[in-house]
Amino acid sequence: MRVSQLYAPTLREVPAEAEVISHQLMLRAGMIRKAAGGLYTYLPLAWRVLKKIEAIVREEMDAKGGQELLMPIMQPAEIWQESGRWDVYGDEMFRVKDRHDRPFCLGPTHEEMITTLVRSEIRSYKQLPVRLYQIQNKYRDERRPRFGLMRGREFIMKDLYSFDRDEEALDASYRAMYDAYTNIFNRCGLRFRPVEADSGAIGGSGSHEFMVIAEAGEAEIVYCSACDYAANVEKADLHVIQSDLPAGPAAVSVDTPGCKTIQEVADFLQVKAEQTIKAVAYTSEKGVVVALVRGDHEVNEIKVLNECGAIALELAGEADIAACGGVPGFIGPVGLKNATVIADLSVMAMHDAVAGANAPDRHLLHVEPLRDFTPDKVADLRLIQQGDPCPHCGAPVKKARGIEVGQVFKLFTKYSQALNATFLDENGKEKPLVMGCYGVGVSRTMAAAIEQNNDADGIIWPVAIAPYSVVVVPVNAKDAGQMALAESVYASLKKCGVDALLDDRPERAGVKFKDADLIGYPLRITIGPKTAEQGQLEVRLRRTGETVFLPLEGYLPEVERLLAAVDQPKAE
Repeated sequence: MRVSQLYAPTLREVPAEAEVISHQLMLRAGMIRKAAGGLYTYLPLAWRVLKKIEAIVREEMDAKGGQELLMPIMQPAEIWQESGRWDVYGDEMFRVKDRHDRPFCLGPTHEEMITTLVRSEIRSYKQLPVRLYQIQNKYRDERRPRFGLMRGREFIMKDLYSFDRDEEALDASYRAMYDAYTNIFNRCGLRFRPVEADSGAIGGSGSHEFMVIAEAGEAEIVYCSACDYAANVEKADLHVIQSDLPAGPAAVSVDTPGCKTIQEVADFLQVKAEQTIKAVAYTSEKGVVVALVRGDHEVNEIKVLNECGAIALELAGEADIAACGGVPGFIGPVGLKNATVIADLSVMAMHDAVAGANAPDRHLLHVEPLRDFTPDKVADLRLIQQGDPCPHCGAPVKKARGIEVGQVFKLFTKYSQALNATFLDENGKEKPLVMGCYGVGVSRTMAAAIEQNNDADGIIWPVAIAPYSVVVVPVNAKDAGQMALAESVYASLKKCGVDALLDDRPERAGVKFKDADLIGYPLRITIGPKTAEQGQLEVRLRRTGETVFLPLEGYLPEVERLLAAVDQPKAE
């Protein structure tokens, strides 16, 4: 490809709408253009990157026994109604009707579609295991699409579904996909970390997310400083913290005028924040839910959701709090009614605690769990903090931010039972298929690669997914000698399989160099007025800024060596 023919309209200024580096650089490098909020057109450079990521994904899926198919984007409502998810999936689902007023959705995911497909075809244990995947657009009506391709309403995803006879076989499929994902993100040149994760709306009870480590990541992860434990903060399990205080006397109500925050209460009563009980009230489709954690801890809302079985939580308003006997700012567990109260494990291990008295400007001293209140449920509810002990080895955990680019789930029989997808075992007994699902965000992987690989001049593509590996730049395109040599180098690179580009534009060298750095080609070969005379090619490595000189005779093996050596990823 010649740059004079390349459709890559670069920008010198940072677009005002772009908040994160990947969004800014993809717009500036002429890779994407916005069609509407959360919807983007992929221009040729971005499409080349996406196809390279897809090729890696396909190779790794095929190597693990995956078979590619393509399912409809538009899915009939009845299969979602059959699984029970049509009314509970939420507002993220795009719902449409055809001319006959029949309801459909634009697929946010394909568990129902794949399960109803195989249930009419798989009859015997002899047909298992089966692993089917597709690479396709997905649609989710995000409340606030943002960050370019990081959170859009239309995105490209690979989803594979495994069907096995039992949990032991599912474990094998899960491990195969886990290993495949490790290979995928290593091959894409990314620094990443697999972390334990919550299964969310997909369901199931076993999951790992693959997180690209980057400051722009929406997710927060924790990892152990001593062992290999890592988890999304929403999933991280925590040990009970035992109070070292003795049991207190009978609870007593005291004045705490205007003290609505934990710190205000602690300062006024001259106690530590860890001696207070924080009560956070939520509303849900199942009524008011009150979560209790220690005052120095934060509520993990995902854990609360999982415990109460609700679809969504919102902070309760004054009327909702009053209806359960509480007072905003002074709500506490003693005497609450008409609410589901869930207490963190460490709350139940407290003694001589301070809690809201459910009366204006009042708190209770000497509160004892079980003696003074009994929650409806007790569970691990708190959000892990940096420095907390690792749940595996006890060493302090550290925090980092990450971009989720893949997730693997054990679905077990969640969908096969709901949709009656069964097989006959060796004894002729009918059993539900045991399922897993495994997703890679293809378009998000492209954005994540940029978030992790950039500098002040632009993108620094890992070689494996760069739109072009090498750009050949003649300093003066009007000089016949330079152009002839540039054409020769370009042709030789192409002939030996190097993905090369020739910048034949009649632009100043500085303009071409800036575009090369902005777009992020891994190698730039410059053909100048002295190249032929000195018998050397000037080769600049985008990642390090290093310049090396290669002899005109026999440079091709050296170019291939440089491309192979320039990236050394990856798993954290």
